[in-house]
Amino acid sequence: MPIFDRIMPVRGHRPLVVAIVYDGLAMFEFGVVTEAFALPRPDIGVPWYRFQVCAAQRGPIRALGGLTVEVRNGLRALTAADTIVVPGWNIDEVPPAALLNAIRRAYARGARVVSICSGVFVLAAAGLLDGRRASTHWRYADRLAERFPDIVVERDVLYVDEGRVITSAGSAAGIDLCLHIIRKDYGAEVDNRVARRWVMPPHRDGGQSQYVTEVMHADSAAGLAPLLEWAQANLHRDLTIRELARRAHMSERSFARHFRAASGTTPHQWLVHQRIIAAQRRLETTDDGIDGVAEHVGLGTAATLRHHFRRLFGTAPLMYRKRFTTMAR
Repeated sequence: MPIFDRIMPVRGHRPLVVAIVYDGLAMFEFGVVTEAFALPRPDIGVPWYRFQVCAAQRGPIRALGGLTVEVRNGLRALTAADTIVVPGWNIDEVPPAALLNAIRRAYARGARVVSICSGVFVLAAAGLLDGRRASTHWRYADRLAERFPDIVVERDVLYVDEGRVITSAGSAAGIDLCLHIIRKDYGAEVDNRVARRWVMPPHRDGGQSQYVTEVMHADSAAGLAPLLEWAQANLHRDLTIRELARRAHMSERSFARHFRAASGTTPHQWLVHQRIIAAQRRLETTDDGIDGVAEHVGLGTAATLRHHFRRLFGTAPLMYRKRFTTMAR
């Protein structure tokens, strides 16, 4: 996935995010979007997003729970949007042709389009997902695949990033998606600060499972949370599955099974991802050479760091550093 595109902020530029609201608006998904992009964040120290709301229909928008949303902007707002978000949709309702045409035009000129949960049906109807991977709530995955057979439906992931088209699974996965966008646009350090405000983990890989079968009990010695915190603080060490299993007082097989059930990913994948996230932060906040960064986060060599970094972010570590150190000045 390319991490660099013209949507990303440059010095002094405040990207415009426009959310599309609709009759029967799901307030949780909409609330996530407004919390991520509409809330002023003067403490962050970078030019934050501008935010607008638009609708295809005139008049008040009825939201779930008996609320009404007064929308001032029509679809013309999409003509200037850097990012367009569809925070849900009634999947039994055909999106208006005017809405679909406006989204297509915006995408054609370079805008990024994003959906949360059932909002993917709007992007699919606009034809922007044909031949692409996409995610939605697991309850809607079969219907999405049946209705739009040209889409590669990822049934058990948090979100899918296809460059300028990003889709997420169910409601809470929208939080992960928004943090992912902030990380792409502003870097790991800013993302961590926003996540801390939300009292959320700073970043979960989009490939993690939509749901887990066990809970990581942070207050229990039997849970995995203390072990994961220890591992994050010791990424520079040679952390083998054997050592992690020993610290968890489990056999390697049991540890691997419990880890997958509790985190939605494998121990190896989790470790690699944590090391790349740690590398992001060092690239942004230090002048360490690539070899030094790789050694500090436990990836060993610059070649290994470059391989995983490019696989995850579509760019080289030095290009990433140049982009975000320039933006911070």
